Amino acid sequence: MVRSSAKDSPEIEINVHSTPATAAQLDQNNQPEEWFPWLVPTIFIVNVALFILSMYINNCPAHSRSCIGLQTLHRFAFENIHENPLLGPSTSTLLKMGALDANKVIQEGQQWRIFSCMWLHAGVFHIFTNMLSLLSVGIRLEQEFGFARIGLLYVVSGIGGSLLSSLFIRKSISVGASGALFGLLGAMLSELLTNWAIYANKLAALVMLVLMILMNLLVGVLPHVDNFAHIGGFVTGFFLGFILLARPQLDWIVPPGYYGHPMKPQFKLYQYVLLALSVIALLVIFTTGFALLYRKIDANDYCSWCHYLSCVPTPLWSCDPQCNSIKSGNQLNLTCLNNGKSKLYMLPNGGDVDTTQKLCSLLCI
Repeated sequence: MVRSSAKDSPEIEINVHSTPATAAQLDQNNQPEEWFPWLVPTIFIVNVALFILSMYINNCPAHSRSCIGLQTLHRFAFENIHENPLLGPSTSTLLKMGALDANKVIQEGQQWRIFSCMWLHAGVFHIFTNMLSLLSVGIRLEQEFGFARIGLLYVVSGIGGSLLSSLFIRKSISVGASGALFGLLGAMLSELLTNWAIYANKLAALVMLVLMILMNLLVGVLPHVDNFAHIGGFVTGFFLGFILLARPQLDWIVPPGYYGHPMKPQFKLYQYVLLALSVIALLVIFTTGFALLYRKIDANDYCSWCHYLSCVPTPLWSCDPQCNSIKSGNQLNLTCLNNGKSKLYMLPNGGDVDTTQKLCSLLCI
């Protein structure tokens, strides 16, 4: 998409009876300032570095004999696909480094996981797709709007995605930058709407952007994908776009006897309205979300169909967990749905999510 604006553009002073400025001169003066993108590449480096660190900490050969790529990768070998089909570290390692576990956030007061989870990734395929999207979308936005606005947009959208995920996802952990990335997509949509007048091909840009967003959201109905983080990040970024990415529109005033007059960029009334409504919406969303979270409310109890937003069962795959689990005191009874094996475990407090998933992976091998 091509955008144009008069942000920080110099005034064009034209005296009486002087020659009018040419179209080329006006277009050159109206070009927005282009920022040097350093924040998005830094976020990319941090994510990749943390993934490498997670593989180092995981040290698969130290606790498993079925690691993938052991002879080549040694300490950095991937977990068995039963433990992690995305080629990455174990669930316990991700939890240790800050993965989002709603039970730990609610029961143990580890609210920092809402922020830390957006910097971790479950595997090679996961981080590759996310970082590719980050570079393709984020660099362009940072060039146009600067590191401060895009950095704030990225972080707050990621928190919004984590918040919605923690309200609905209670039986598994969640990691990844997808919520923040969907926030960038949401902001691109609201930026197009609030700066509608400066676009040349408005309808084409809108259709292409909406199609791209829908395609990415549809991927979220596959199993093992946290679409609640996608939706939460998108909604947060959409409202933030009206607040952070609005551009002043250009008005030309031509008094009698003048060929032209300095351009006066100013925000339109509808932009102020959208900004005010967005601030109110975000305050309501985050206040309500954190209130529900701290009151230990499971959103699935109030929305019986919402789980379909994150996974839609088909003949090709199932949205059910790999194992059925029954907890009774310190007893945990697991049944693998793939091979029918069943086993009873005696665990403190019946085991947490990490322990349950690890035992399920061993049972289903």
